[in-house]
Amino acid sequence: MTRMKTHPERHRVARIGWLRAAVLGANDGLVSTASLVAGVAAAEGARAAVLIAGVAGLAAGAMSMAAGEYVSVSSQSDTEKADLARETAELATDHEAEVEELAGIYAARGLEPELARKVALQLMEKDALGAHARDELGISEISTARPIQAALTSAVTFAVGAALPLIIAALAPETAILTWVVAATLVGLVGLGLLGAQAGGAPPVRSAARVLFWGALAMAVTAGIGRLFGTVVG
Repeated sequence: MTRMKTHPERHRVARIGWLRAAVLGANDGLVSTASLVAGVAAAEGARAAVLIAGVAGLAAGAMSMAAGEYVSVSSQSDTEKADLARETAELATDHEAEVEELAGIYAARGLEPELARKVALQLMEKDALGAHARDELGISEISTARPIQAALTSAVTFAVGAALPLIIAALAPETAILTWVVAATLVGLVGLGLLGAQAGGAPPVRSAARVLFWGALAMAVTAGIGRLFGTVVG
């Protein structure tokens, strides 16, 4: 029995496709909505105004995140498809040059030239396009662009992140909305940083501190503008 059958390895890098979109969406939802709520509350807006602004920010932000992720990741996907199409044509028209190209890549990584060519030939015999996609273009199953997955993940996690400041704004005393939202958001940012670190295998303290710092800065700037001008900031 092979080692893979007795002890299968599960690497965190396999999560990179959805993890990046999830962390970005949740963080953006929490920070942007909390900042919006803080700005309106700092401008002495009534609870109704705060909640309307927050709900509008949640809806607009979730749709914007979904659209932005879909467009950007689709662009990546289009580039990958174009490169794969070019590689397919080159394999069909000049197979020997592609063998030498792949062998050169393996030789540059440390294999003896003769062995590098043998490896290239064997891999290309099984899956020529896959070998070139992986080792020449850097395209693999893990890194392949998935626009729909990225869009849905970003939209859902944005909405989840944005829900926290809205719930707090709805429950807090009207005279203390700003304080409650800021405090809850800071706690939420720490929790988000820790969750992201656990999912990605990063140092928890550093990840939490990074998320906390930038989120707090965004809220401080927005609340400051709201306080300064005394108007709704969005």
